[in-house]
Amino acid sequence: MPADNPVEGLDRLERETVDHRFKALPPDAEGLTVGELAAQRRNLFTGGFTTPVLALSAESLEHNLALLETYAERHGLAFAPHGKTSMSPQLFARQLERGAWGITAAVPHQLRVYRAHGIRRVFLANELVDPVALRWLAGELERDPDFRFICYVDSVRGVELMDEALRGAVRPVDVVVELGAGEGARTGARSEADCTAVADAVADATTLRLVGVAGYEGEVPDATPERVRDWLHRLVSLAVSFDKDGHFADTDEIVVSAGGSAWFDTVAEVLTELPELSRPVLKLLRSGAYVSHDDGHYRHLTPFNRVPEEGALEPAFRLWAQVVSRPTGQQAFANAGKRDAAYDLDLPEAQVVRDARDGSVRPAAGITVTGLSDQHAWLRTDEDADLEVGDWIGMGLSHPCTSFDKWQLIPVAEADGTVTDYVRTFF
Repeated sequence: MPADNPVEGLDRLERETVDHRFKALPPDAEGLTVGELAAQRRNLFTGGFTTPVLALSAESLEHNLALLETYAERHGLAFAPHGKTSMSPQLFARQLERGAWGITAAVPHQLRVYRAHGIRRVFLANELVDPVALRWLAGELERDPDFRFICYVDSVRGVELMDEALRGAVRPVDVVVELGAGEGARTGARSEADCTAVADAVADATTLRLVGVAGYEGEVPDATPERVRDWLHRLVSLAVSFDKDGHFADTDEIVVSAGGSAWFDTVAEVLTELPELSRPVLKLLRSGAYVSHDDGHYRHLTPFNRVPEEGALEPAFRLWAQVVSRPTGQQAFANAGKRDAAYDLDLPEAQVVRDARDGSVRPAAGITVTGLSDQHAWLRTDEDADLEVGDWIGMGLSHPCTSFDKWQLIPVAEADGTVTDYVRTFF
């Protein structure tokens, strides 16, 4: 069920002034608004942009947004993509337009960004025990009757802290019990008995309402399809058990949520086996990295590798840097580094070279990124690699979540380099 409201405040982002805060934008654009610059439809390569510059493919973004929408519809899933990936209200708006139920968050700062842009349905896939954040949340729930919020609980102590901070709140806070993915995994109650104790504590807290169960299968230790499936069956069984015991008596809808970006095919498979419960069930997927995909971590992990008949995501990021030094036949340096590119999971992948002389583009044959300094990419080159000082090198990135966060304003470019939009991020 898609959200019924557009994201608010996007016009404010278009009115933001372009200046030195935003990396790589044309110096002669200073003083223009973002909307005015976008209307000029400048070319990424000839329109005055400086290197390094990160760009998003307009075509791949649209493809990925459409693909998850149809995937969720085909499998009877609602989805609340994890907004931590992009922290971009513009992309949130497009995800909601493409059928998203709401947007997932992880921490209070993200929630505040969402609310500042009018997001009305938020699933916070984390525990929330900060009293200041909880009191702020209570105020938001009182101020906006249409605001729907859900978060994790995984301990009796956490429930006590929430209840204490929320005393006097007008509306109860909806919570789901988080089932941990196993010993040594991340958050979440480790056993069904622990989950039941948490549910009982919620029942005793007048400020909270239990609406479902959830977890993150990406933390299953030594994950395989079989182990992920086993954990998901535990999650489904927990929902059935809670329903049988009357734990969902105060809600009109039972939420069962899982699904990162690596195992959503298994999530879809198991959630179809969920038996009929006493109330309608919202089967909520939370994958976020799909919006941009990548050329590394998720290229290898995406479930579409296992189910190619369902389609394929496309990497939307490309980081362009300029070769500034070629001291030997085996080495070159480009002017993009850790401040510009994700490097926590994989190094950037050299893909294409744009010739500084004539603008032609060729494969980056014989060129490998071997390391990153703060502001330099270390390139190993074959003796016969066609690469000169001044050439632009286009690199694919791994891990979208640590790519978006290095850029406050990202050009969205069509295949011919025409920049049609700019994506604002809030990290």
